[in-house]
Amino acid sequence: MVNKLRHYFYIHIYLIDSICTRINIRNIEKMKEDKTRTSMIKKSRRDFVRNTALFTGGAMLLPNLHMSGMANVLGNKKLKLALVGCGGRGTGAAVQALTADDNVELVAMADAFEDRLKGSLANISKAMGETKKIKVKEKNQFVGFDAATKAMDLADVVILATPPGFRPQHFEYAVNNGKHVFMEKPVATDVPGVRKVLAAAKKAKEDKLNVVVGLQRHYQDSYLAAIDQIKKDSIGKIVSGQVYWNSGGVWVRERQPQQSELEYQMRNWYYFNWLCGDHILEQHIHNIDVANWFVGEYPISAQGMGGRQVRKGKDHGEIFDHHFVEYTYPSGAVIASQCRHQPETMSKVSEFFQGTKGTVYTKGDNATLTDYNGNSIFEHRGKEDPNPYQVEHIKLFESIRNGGVIADAENGAKSTMSAIIGRMATYSGKVIKWDEAMQSNIDLAPDELTWDSPAPVQPNADGTYNIPKPGETVVI
Repeated sequence: MVNKLRHYFYIHIYLIDSICTRINIRNIEKMKEDKTRTSMIKKSRRDFVRNTALFTGGAMLLPNLHMSGMANVLGNKKLKLALVGCGGRGTGAAVQALTADDNVELVAMADAFEDRLKGSLANISKAMGETKKIKVKEKNQFVGFDAATKAMDLADVVILATPPGFRPQHFEYAVNNGKHVFMEKPVATDVPGVRKVLAAAKKAKEDKLNVVVGLQRHYQDSYLAAIDQIKKDSIGKIVSGQVYWNSGGVWVRERQPQQSELEYQMRNWYYFNWLCGDHILEQHIHNIDVANWFVGEYPISAQGMGGRQVRKGKDHGEIFDHHFVEYTYPSGAVIASQCRHQPETMSKVSEFFQGTKGTVYTKGDNATLTDYNGNSIFEHRGKEDPNPYQVEHIKLFESIRNGGVIADAENGAKSTMSAIIGRMATYSGKVIKWDEAMQSNIDLAPDELTWDSPAPVQPNADGTYNIPKPGETVVI
């Protein structure tokens, strides 16, 4: 019965895959035309979670209890959801949250920009089709720098998906006001922000608030299968590894007439460190986080190099287009980290680790363990695995309903810090030690901003921005 339900779930979860990743509206509309199929998705997903989660590779909160012992603590209470940050990722997360639980409704939304909020609401409504789950009144559509707190005040569960520079203050407010949280990675762009998140993470755990961080590999079957084998000592102690996020880059939003410098930077947020933290943090954190997870530690130091050779226009702000970092761990393990945003170059997003008895390779839905004679130790081919972006939200709402506590925020903060010390190393050209870096008071992201505030980073007379220079740039 379990296998049949699991197979049933796998077949139908594919139908919401486009929602769970990039909100491809064309695919969503096609899917929503078949209302019978949509109903089957919801039924099979819930059946799968209730009947098979204890027996799959997923990280369940109460592994020693039978299903009959998992009381629905909140009964059928309607859970109110607020979305803070209405870009593509926030829009996708909202659809995933509304899909994950039958008794949740979206009641408030917040963004700095009205057009983003309106577009997001339209896309969520289109994705969800005919539903009573979207109840965002005009008065509960908040715009501006104070919008986040107003939206959170109306909710039980909040999604934090603004550019990451705003994440620490939003997370702190959510926890202080008793909200369960899904927040995207990274969780800060500077060390003071990391410290703020760590403090709030401690309080969230004490207050039994659920916090899921969008490092979705922790909810992905292939990675869970690999970590299970590592814990079984299948490849011995990990002593080295290589992690990659090499790609052609991401979007650029050109400056528009009449934009203030602050609005321009917030619209083109990926290219400014106070908002994004550079792509080693915003994207490559996924692979660095896997290294921390598999090694079982956080790095004690980092050294490396980087720069910008290809992506160096005025619209590319102040960030690098490539980084190479060598991380050293307390156990002596050394992990080499690569990330690159350069078109027409080798693309690679994966992780490879060497243990004393063998190796493990992870990429997407697949995980392969091999000994040093070339013999297969273990292989996971997850073509039909559930989408981890959706699983994150299923687990969050199941935990809220069952009285559990998911506490992802501390790891999210420490993996964020791992990427930050990598950035510090490439910007400065120096060896950066974790303990010393944690004392830094360089605050990139102001807590208090209005539309009259000067942008935290100012352009030069020619419209360019100062670029970090190894040997000169101060990072601590």
